[in-house]
Amino acid sequence: MDRRSNVLDDAPGSIPGPVDRRQPGAYLSCDTMVSTGASSKGGGTLFAKNSDRPADEAQPLELHAASASAQARTQFVSIDGPSPAYRHIGSRPDWCWGYEHGFNEHQVVIGNEALPSLLPETDEQKLVGMELLRLALERGATAEEATNVITGLVEKYGQGKFSNSDGIRMYDNIYLVADPGEAYVVETVGHEWAVRTVTGAHSISNVSGMDSVAQASTVQMSGGAEAQAIKHGLFDASNGKAFDWTSTYSAVDEANSGTRRQSRSSSILAHHDGAIDFGKLMLTLSDHGAPESDAGAFESVPGDMRGICTHPAAEGGVTAASLVADLCADGSRLPVYWCGMYAPCMALFFPVFIEGDLPEVLSVGGGGYSDDSPWWMFYALGQEGFAGGPDRMKEIHEGWWDLQKGMFGSAYAMAGQARGMIDAGDRDAASKMLTDYMAENTANILRVGREILSGAAARTS
Repeated sequence: MDRRSNVLDDAPGSIPGPVDRRQPGAYLSCDTMVSTGASSKGGGTLFAKNSDRPADEAQPLELHAASASAQARTQFVSIDGPSPAYRHIGSRPDWCWGYEHGFNEHQVVIGNEALPSLLPETDEQKLVGMELLRLALERGATAEEATNVITGLVEKYGQGKFSNSDGIRMYDNIYLVADPGEAYVVETVGHEWAVRTVTGAHSISNVSGMDSVAQASTVQMSGGAEAQAIKHGLFDASNGKAFDWTSTYSAVDEANSGTRRQSRSSSILAHHDGAIDFGKLMLTLSDHGAPESDAGAFESVPGDMRGICTHPAAEGGVTAASLVADLCADGSRLPVYWCGMYAPCMALFFPVFIEGDLPEVLSVGGGGYSDDSPWWMFYALGQEGFAGGPDRMKEIHEGWWDLQKGMFGSAYAMAGQARGMIDAGDRDAASKMLTDYMAENTANILRVGREILSGAAARTS
């Protein structure tokens, strides 16, 4: 597998100032994909997500235990709660109570994207899109249940573009929701939603995909979608044309980047249909190819910095975290969640098991550089790679490769062994084994990463 890496001479002096979350354009890039059934090499469901955010917004992992009465924390509105919550892990920026992507104990996995829409900003306080993702993981034991959580909360509390006292630029959202047996795309605009069932291999980006062809058989919409569009002058019901969600609500001029990246991911998935596995999805998340590039050749070397793997020079933001979820429907093993921090073309993916306890250090983030944070270490590696160019990225990627190969070799054996222990009634022992395994991997990641950083510093001293 061809992937790349990056490094920085000494992080604290190179950290930019706090990102201005009021500025447009910083968030309009994410890519999420799913492969189900015959599209996957083993016939199972795989999910992948690049979370693109401002270049210095930490995206650590957080584990939250199951709770019989969890408080529904949100930033701008008060919602019904507390309520029961499932055990879940998410990639959370420190400024909100939500996730860019995450998964729960029932193998429900969700990613969200900004949706450029024509609905105007309002003064009504609403839910943040990432909060909806977290709430769906807490409350949904299947993809269908999680989808219903999102649509129900959207109708009642809304989400999308609204002014707020924190001066944060809000946006409408798209979600891809999957479990081992089904997958849905959910688009949300204000208090309205549209849901499409997806099968095979499918990707979403920052562009509406509820086209009129799909609507004929697979799309459901909230009851107020057409009325809301008429109210805001986005749709004329008097001309005899059927209401079309995408053509009515989509801000086409703001979706060029999403259209380009989705075209590339769709062509890659189509080329590998029937043979998609976790490795190919990692390569897809690391890809920098243009839509017209060879779909069978992954382009991990960034070139002009365009691509599914987003670098600051391309979009204003950066791929700050990634996820490849290899789910399991037949009970032969545990699901394996491959997590990445910062630009995937320059890092590695490490296996996470929700049945164990996540190393606490993986949740260390914050608004500034921390020597204790794996995320900020990967940030430092990324900045060094951005500065050094493709040759430097390749060099640092190769520094990870022995560790990455070891994880590829051990993760699925661990998933099978732990599944057998749980089935035999020894859940506590399985949890301890997985906890120890993740702790050892994390220690090795920090060791190798610091060695690479030390090597970079030695060359520049």
